[in-house]
Amino acid sequence: MVRKQHRHHLALTLTLGMLVPGAVNAEGQDNLPLYKMMHSLEFVQDSVVAGDSSAGEMQRFLLATIDERLRNADKSVFDDGRNVDAALIYAMSGGNPETLEYLMSRDVNGNFDNRVADVLRKYLNGKGLLVVNTLADIAKEYRDKPIGPYLSLVAGNVMSGKNAKAALKLYDWARLMAPGTIIEESALRRSLALCADAGMVPTGLDYAQRYTRRFLHSPYASQFADLFVQLVVDHDSDIKQQDIIDILSFMDPPRQREIYLRMARRAAIAGKSDLAALAAGRAQAIPTTDGGDAFGALANFYGGVAGISTPELKSAINDVDQMPAGELNARDRALRDAAKAVAQEIMRTPDPASLGQGNVPNLSNQQNTEHDAAVTNQAGGQSPATAGVEQGATPSAAPAPEGGRQEADSSFNAFVTTSRSKLDAIDGLLKQESH
Repeated sequence: MVRKQHRHHLALTLTLGMLVPGAVNAEGQDNLPLYKMMHSLEFVQDSVVAGDSSAGEMQRFLLATIDERLRNADKSVFDDGRNVDAALIYAMSGGNPETLEYLMSRDVNGNFDNRVADVLRKYLNGKGLLVVNTLADIAKEYRDKPIGPYLSLVAGNVMSGKNAKAALKLYDWARLMAPGTIIEESALRRSLALCADAGMVPTGLDYAQRYTRRFLHSPYASQFADLFVQLVVDHDSDIKQQDIIDILSFMDPPRQREIYLRMARRAAIAGKSDLAALAAGRAQAIPTTDGGDAFGALANFYGGVAGISTPELKSAINDVDQMPAGELNARDRALRDAAKAVAQEIMRTPDPASLGQGNVPNLSNQQNTEHDAAVTNQAGGQSPATAGVEQGATPSAAPAPEGGRQEADSSFNAFVTTSRSKLDAIDGLLKQESH
């Protein structure tokens, strides 16, 4: 821990030296080793996820500065393996992908591991799935090296689209090798996303608790909140109320209220009225420092939306109506309109005509059929058309079908033929899509 604090202190001093000319007298910006510049970038990025909003501008400055140094560096600079690692870490830390291509094209001394460079180039160009297994193997090989945590994180990103459990193991290695850093923050957040999608509830809750204890002030915490709400709402039957309360207890009241409100809204849309009511009630119970009741009104509104589908319909409609449309954003105004439309349909008095049984017209064909059936019964089971034939009469002696039935048969055959051709055409399209 002391070594880490010293490293961060040194990195901050070097960063200030680059930002304020003359602050570093022993080593000017042009003579500063690349690996020390990367330490500065790592420190700044860790500060960003720790909640230092002022570090964002410094991060952009350092990325641009390091990019320029890498492109202008003499090839002999990369005889030092620490500078090679710095270049690779830069590429995996939001740097310019084309710079790695440039460095590889000039690597006549073989300072870069071609395997690492190749998989990174494919990853940065969106073709990581082509080398996913190779990337995972290389990450394991370099696990104890400075680039190890970064390679594990990158390999986890690629593996997540193929094997969620294998990706979680890579993310675990990444965060365990780099605790308290932007790598751990990213690994925890992406692990929670995988658990939410795959329904791995206990594991997801564990990641969520770790995140709330370590990275509440990260600029990416809002994304974490959405993922946590997704996990809870999609799998509410597998989650205890106390689990939610315990995880959110690490947050300050405003953040707790925000997540409970998001939960109430998503649960209301999903038709999970009990969870929506619970979340809305928890949001309302959190006191506000300014004495206003805006959040309570919003929680009441979400609870009302959820109650539209319950026996407490009238009370729910009242809660929805009490929220002025002008105080809602566009998405919630649409939600309010939809809830009111559903409520109106539920409350609408049925049309008396719709309660009666419909009358089917008595077609001429139906009359003929019924007449034939009656004659058949009277003749001992033979219809006029078949009786003559069975008695040895010639086909011409049989009575001709009536015109109405002939037309009906013709129309029916045409309908079947047309329908069958349409079905064949649809089957053909489906077969084309499947190939």
